[in-house]
Amino acid sequence: MYFDITSILWLTVFAVVIFYWIHAVRSKEIAVKAAEKHCEFMQVQFLDQTVFLKKLNFKRYGDGRLGFMREYYFEFTVSGEDRYFGRVFMLGNRVESVNLDPHRIH
Repeated sequence: MYFDITSILWLTVFAVVIFYWIHAVRSKEIAVKAAEKHCEFMQVQFLDQTVFLKKLNFKRYGDGRLGFMREYYFEFTVSGEDRYFGRVFMLGNRVESVNLDPHRIH
């Protein structure tokens, strides 16, 4: 079997894309669970299917390694009438923080 440099390059690009996609799906699942848990703790209703990636940056871990910093947005409601936004900040597959926008308490 013969591989030229173009074939090797395309296989490498394909492998990197697959690796990123798998990592992104795992990160979103973790973000959804963190958002659900935080909404339950704050006694608000998490609106399922509203989690989306807003920002993607590079950031260094405490030990100097480079990782993806992701900011996921989601929606929640208190009464079922008004919708508010929340955010999940993640570094790699670790949740850094979960924030909710100011909202009315009923």
